[in-house]
Amino acid sequence: MSRVNFQDLLDAGAHFGHLKRKWNPHMAPYIFMERNGIHIIDLQKTVVKIDEAALALKQIAKSGRKILFVATKKQAKDIVAEMVANINMPYVTERWSGGMLTNFPTIRKSVKKMTSIDKMEGDGTLNHLSKRERLQISRQRAKLEKNFGSIADLTRLPAALFIVDIQKEKIAVAEARRLQIPVFAMVDTNSDPSLVDYTIPCNDDAAKSIALVVEILTKAIQEGLSERKIEKDKDGGAKDKGADPKKETKTIAKKSAAKKVAAPAEAVEATKAEETKTEE
Repeated sequence: MSRVNFQDLLDAGAHFGHLKRKWNPHMAPYIFMERNGIHIIDLQKTVVKIDEAALALKQIAKSGRKILFVATKKQAKDIVAEMVANINMPYVTERWSGGMLTNFPTIRKSVKKMTSIDKMEGDGTLNHLSKRERLQISRQRAKLEKNFGSIADLTRLPAALFIVDIQKEKIAVAEARRLQIPVFAMVDTNSDPSLVDYTIPCNDDAAKSIALVVEILTKAIQEGLSERKIEKDKDGGAKDKGADPKKETKTIAKKSAAKKVAAPAEAVEATKAEETKTEE
């Protein structure tokens, strides 16, 4: 059964593309028709592509790896931030800092700087600084939080990227391609679908369309996370039910000790029996 139906996409306006003169020829396979100078996206293909993307993202989440969501356009940022925060995945909704993937160690330093400032606040170190220095540090902390707060838990490169509007996030796409990180994206009729690994042909400008697609994919990721948790719990239960290796070792040691004690006694009895026979 499909995760999304045709009517939901239609109601969200996911079928509206850009003006015909702004189209990208590579999107031709996903265009159904042209109406009043605007390209109409084939939603039957969109349904199939959403299911493909959802299944792949679910497997990535189930494997325990991170998926980075990127959506800095005005109508998408709040939607993505709210939905993705619920599944504890990293996201970028303010500004894509150049080198966020290709220069990842430097980005991690910025995140660590933010953590060190928090530590200073916690242990009271900031109280020993002047009012001006405290103000500068608090401003620096606010700036770091705005740009990197949502990726603070991203300790290694993500396993995949999900992007809303690859035209706007072309730097993110380029960095992911350079590092061979799979890219999932909502692709409108003015973009090149060959730049991404999992194309979801749909309107990437309408808030309803963005919300619908992101909701479906975040639910798929949540399913993957839940299945991972169930499997881990099962493995943990199996280990608990299994024999304790330490107890087994102690039991073996006791048995071998008992054998050593019994062996000399048996030998003495055998010797006595032989002596009795000899005397007879």
